Amino acid sequence: MPPIKVELLDGTVRHFGLDYPGWTMLVVYRGRHCPRCRTYLSKLDSLLDAFTARRVSVVATSADPREKAEADFREFGWRFGIGHSLSLADMEALGLYISDPRSPTETDRPFAEPGLFVINPNGLIHILSVSNTASCRPDLDVLLDGIISTQENDLPIRGLRGLG
Repeated sequence: MPPIKVELLDGTVRHFGLDYPGWTMLVVYRGRHCPRCRTYLSKLDSLLDAFTARRVSVVATSADPREKAEADFREFGWRFGIGHSLSLADMEALGLYISDPRSPTETDRPFAEPGLFVINPNGLIHILSVSNTASCRPDLDVLLDGIISTQENDLPIRGLRGLG
């Protein structure tokens, strides 16, 4: 996992790639302007107890400034950690697709397209999904089942060739 810093709404800072508190899932979403993100994160929240039961800490973040992330938190009440202000350098380090707003009414800054990273207790990305569109994200029920299988069967990271 590349070292990136995510500032959470509760004031804590997570240093991905540097600290390894156990299994962690980092979900990068497009931002407040994206209705598909709200639906996806609400589904994630409905499964949070199941992820927590598997000892998976969940954090979602975007390039949105703190004010927009706080507005989402107030409106939707998501229970997982919510980050904000993801930098372009961190988006690039994660290998995310980055989009410019199509208009000022969409949003006011470049933003990351969806990405999901399941990091194992050794600090390695064990499961990865990166998309170039809001319309394609991993099914969270299938992902949870995959995490359970990975943990119970001590499955290794696969697909180590082909990205470079």
